[in-house]
Amino acid sequence: MNPSTSPTPAPEPPVTVLIVDDDELTRTGLRALLSAKPDLDVVGEAADGADVLPAVERLRPDVVLMDVRMPQMDGIEATRRLRAELTDPPKVIVITTFENDEHVYDALRAGASGFIRKRAPTQQIAHAIRLVATGDSVLFPDAVRRLATGRPVQRTHTGRTATLTDRETQTLQLMAKGLSNQETAKELRVSLETVKTHVGNVLAKLHANNRTQAVILAYEAGLVSLDEADH
Repeated sequence: MNPSTSPTPAPEPPVTVLIVDDDELTRTGLRALLSAKPDLDVVGEAADGADVLPAVERLRPDVVLMDVRMPQMDGIEATRRLRAELTDPPKVIVITTFENDEHVYDALRAGASGFIRKRAPTQQIAHAIRLVATGDSVLFPDAVRRLATGRPVQRTHTGRTATLTDRETQTLQLMAKGLSNQETAKELRVSLETVKTHVGNVLAKLHANNRTQAVILAYEAGLVSLDEADH
């Protein structure tokens, strides 16, 4: 081998996915569409939330595509159990027919990284899976605002947000607008590493699993208002 030639790096392993939906046709369709992506690997299916924890323990997927309305156990409780019983739970994306479904909001509060409509283009669903697999969230600010509208302020959340520094509060407010870390760094005129530190502190202080859950807690604490998020 020529010493000046660098070895070709090994390709990244595919993102493994578990599909959870009580409708067999939906599961079959999603499997066919996602399996066509070389960087995604559908490792299994489940027809009810009650089957999710055993399936995850057996298959160890990176991401779970989780329906919310299922007959025996809904996706909200299934998400809670994953986070409560596993030290390293997979990321959860809620798949839904209606984005303003009350169940979607509750699933996000339980720790899902985001949601996407079942009829979204395949590329959009695949992108969402790749995004959450890297530790990001699928955050749609407009939809989250609509879901949070009219909910009472919760004192538990108010106590948590009170521990945030001014800079952390600003970072959270920009997260609620849907700004990325790079965009936030530009807005605050700080380095990207500084923003990542602020985001990490926000998640830790709010006991949030991801950016989406942190934003929801901010709305519920009254820290982010609808008007602030719009401007």
